[in-house]
Amino acid sequence: MDALVAFAAALLALRLAGLLARRYRATGRPELLAWAWSLGTYALAAAAIAWGEAAGWDARAFRVYYATGALLTAPLLGAGSLLLTGRRRAAPLAFAYAGLAVGVALAVPVHGAFAAHGIPPAQDHVAFLPARLLAILANALGTLAVVGVALRSLRRRPLGNALIVLGVAAAATGSGLSGLGAAGSAAGIAVGAALLYAGFVAPARLPAGIRRRRPRAATP
Repeated sequence: MDALVAFAAALLALRLAGLLARRYRATGRPELLAWAWSLGTYALAAAAIAWGEAAGWDARAFRVYYATGALLTAPLLGAGSLLLTGRRRAAPLAFAYAGLAVGVALAVPVHGAFAAHGIPPAQDHVAFLPARLLAILANALGTLAVVGVALRSLRRRPLGNALIVLGVAAAATGSGLSGLGAAGSAAGIAVGAALLYAGFVAPARLPAGIRRRRPRAATP
């Protein structure tokens, strides 16, 4: 059951990532590409949970889950938020960080025995330096960027930014509470991805003074 829930969450997050990528191709807005990559890594994290729950957790499934869920998702979300505010330097920094994160996830030694089910705690399998410290700093900075930009532009995009903050909270709840189990974490990924997507595509509120006028009926 846990594997099926995680697989469904992966399909949902991947679908939403594809929709954001399509919007990027149509508009060329760089924040949409960053958000699409973020939801894509989110989908891979859910797929790694499905892999681990279906075939038994091992170092391979754990590396994929840690790289995508712990190291990449939140920083890429934050990069998208910074790009939304016009900070173009966020793009090369995010690209460089992604390469570093993947390298760390591939190179860091993974130790300890894995349980057959349940998401493995990082402290039981990787050392604090560099992998866990990098994850803590990257997630803190990425989340700070997402929430900070959302709160700063709350008046302009009240609905969209509220959904983004709720999506970040749902993702953090799903991954932070071990009592939820693998299915609970996967459900948190699904809910978080849906809320984030809805927040990304929600329209901005029209500025004060702008009113939509109905066209006048033609007079004979």
